[in-house]
Amino acid sequence: MPVVSLDQQRKFPTEAAIWRLLEEVPDPEVPVLTILDLGVVRSVAVAENGAIRIGVTPTYSGCPATAAINMAIRDRLLQAGHDTVTIDTILAPAWTTDWISEDGKRKLRDYGIAPPVGTAAGEGAGRGTLFGADPDVPCPHCGSAHTEKVSEFGSTACKAQYRCTDCLEPFEYFKCI
Repeated sequence: MPVVSLDQQRKFPTEAAIWRLLEEVPDPEVPVLTILDLGVVRSVAVAENGAIRIGVTPTYSGCPATAAINMAIRDRLLQAGHDTVTIDTILAPAWTTDWISEDGKRKLRDYGIAPPVGTAAGEGAGRGTLFGADPDVPCPHCGSAHTEKVSEFGSTACKAQYRCTDCLEPFEYFKCI
């Protein structure tokens, strides 16, 4: 009978299994989104020894949620029994709101936050907002296009405060960056 080492007996997770675990990690600033909805997880790799390496791109350098996201990833993997986890910060290419999944945009709308209008590459409203052009942001409550910006910043730097002039509800807009 051949001798089988402990490492050979142990079953290591697949990359697909790790991606499924990451689907459960909420964004700390917008908990209706997962970090996969947000598009910040760039890569998952499982080494032959079972060590897990995750690549994460912050939404912007200096984002206060980055440390919380990394801690939540580590905690979720530890809860699942994976104790060798490395999280790499990937700064290039820089994250844009284009990386938010379509499901994530729907979740934002359902939660009462208007998703980004246009693309960071400039389609639609795009980055024009960075140069003083306010986008036409539909109300996530009633769908009206009759909205106005109340404040450049909402609860976080990546959101602006808007109000619908039809239903009169205030809402946040996730800025296109």
